[in-house]
Amino acid sequence: MALRLGDTVPNFTQASTSGDINFHEWAGNSWVVLFSHPSDFTPVCTTELGEVARLKPEFEKRNAKALALSVDDVESHLGWVKDIEETQNVALNYPILADPDRKVSDMYDMIHPNANNTLTVRSVFIIDPNKKLRLTLTYPASTGRNFDELLRVLDSLQLTDNYSVATPANWQDGEDCVIIPSIKDPQELEQKFPKGYEVVKPYLRMTPQPNK
Repeated sequence: MALRLGDTVPNFTQASTSGDINFHEWAGNSWVVLFSHPSDFTPVCTTELGEVARLKPEFEKRNAKALALSVDDVESHLGWVKDIEETQNVALNYPILADPDRKVSDMYDMIHPNANNTLTVRSVFIIDPNKKLRLTLTYPASTGRNFDELLRVLDSLQLTDNYSVATPANWQDGEDCVIIPSIKDPQELEQKFPKGYEVVKPYLRMTPQPNK
């Protein structure tokens, strides 16, 4: 059965390029971006893994860890890592899970038979420190992922978890936010949004980002 937003993600123990990983223990109190790859030595994935390595400081600013997965074994992964580091000019600084038995791929519904009945699709899962699934994205094998978008989503999730706002289309960190519709009391609005707010429509009220 497919995972849905808000579900507690299943735990697993699996080999990786950094040794065996018990997922829930490894995640600890961090956010996790788990992203899968069809197989090792694939061109688009090689660029993606390099990009995530470059962005590691940005993930760390957001208390987030990256974890890749491919259906090949650790020995294959280690050979691929050399290619990634050579071609992308970056050290791979996070683990790649090995999943030759498809245990994690099946658990997280990463194999879509009508696309390919043996290889994982390009799935992305953002998981919060409570091990709850907060975002899923699935890309076709031909399309590389936009990891700046995943950082943007992390910013939005972490902001909206702590303040009574949502983020509008194309929002970037530091821009105005939407006040959630459930807050209607004027005193509560004044208390929660001391920077003020603009009433565009009764259901659409904009306010400066509360934590900036």
